[in-house]
Amino acid sequence: MTPLLALALSACDNKPPQQAAPAAPPVTVAQPVKRTVTDWDEFTGRFEAIQEVQVRARVGGFVKSVEFRDGSIVRAGDLLYVIDARPFEAVAEQADGQLSDARAKGELARRELDRALTLNQTQAVSDSIVDQRRQTLQAARAAEMQAEGALKAAKLNIEFSHVMAPITGRVSRHLVTPGNLVQGSDGGSTLLTSIVSLDPIYIYFDVDEATYLRNSRLWSEGKRPSSRDTPNPVEVTLTGGTKPSHEGKMDFLDNRLDVSTGTLRSRAVIPNKDLSILPGQFGRVRIIGSAPYETLLLPDTAVATDQSRKIVFVVKDDNTVEAKAVTLGPLDEGLRVIREGIKAEDRVIIDGLQRARVGAKVTPQTAEIKPAGGKT
Repeated sequence: MTPLLALALSACDNKPPQQAAPAAPPVTVAQPVKRTVTDWDEFTGRFEAIQEVQVRARVGGFVKSVEFRDGSIVRAGDLLYVIDARPFEAVAEQADGQLSDARAKGELARRELDRALTLNQTQAVSDSIVDQRRQTLQAARAAEMQAEGALKAAKLNIEFSHVMAPITGRVSRHLVTPGNLVQGSDGGSTLLTSIVSLDPIYIYFDVDEATYLRNSRLWSEGKRPSSRDTPNPVEVTLTGGTKPSHEGKMDFLDNRLDVSTGTLRSRAVIPNKDLSILPGQFGRVRIIGSAPYETLLLPDTAVATDQSRKIVFVVKDDNTVEAKAVTLGPLDEGLRVIREGIKAEDRVIIDGLQRARVGAKVTPQTAEIKPAGGKT
């Protein structure tokens, strides 16, 4: 054999080895969660106090002291301000003396009338004298009533010189310091401070017309109670929160839609035991928007976007990947409602979507879907 032929045969024997086919990439699959859920409608609302009082002076005078700490919680009946009551005490003493004088005159007029009636029986006193003394008694009684009224007014002024908290709540800052002269109700009363109640607290929000009509239709079909006559539950998420932190009840629906906005003013009552919510804060309000229904749910991480549609990847029996278009609903306990597009027995890829290709094989690893947390 010539060296050239031997070299050619040797080259034919040294064929490169074939590369092994790549292994199917691993993915995590799970069957959708099946349970009964209720849709919720969400709106932006603002908290307002159920009770709000402007504390004003009811009598005029010099402020002697301020008896509360700015921004503190006060109880109904707590002392807030003390106004110099000495002028009213002097008027009360004068009224008390006038009442005593009126009572004495009334007693004298009664005795003289009794005497005149006795003498009139023997014609010792004329009927005109009896009439005069009866009139004198009536005038004395009227003067006594006037004196009693003056004394009550004087005592009320003394009472009003101690300004009390009319409600329980958080007080604002004091607007008048000791030594200042304040005006009473007769001359444009001076504003002293204000108090707002905190527990419970209102939240007002506006419902759009479309939502109102849908809820009215559900009510007429017997699928949802009306908030006009049923305290439907609400959930509130505070600004910066990711899930509801407070629960309450519907309390009021207005009797007409706002013609400028096409919305219906609504109100809910929220317990505020820790007094953390202040009037004026914003919150996101959720109210029930459907009758309970059974549906399938998936984590949001299992949903992909294909142009204008939402899809999920399903692993078929031969471990190949198939894309299915789905119709999404709201979140419920951290999982996304899937209204249409999948079945309860489908094996949906919930982790490893980036490794899945439609029509390609994968290595599925079965897992169980767990709620991601509270309702959002």
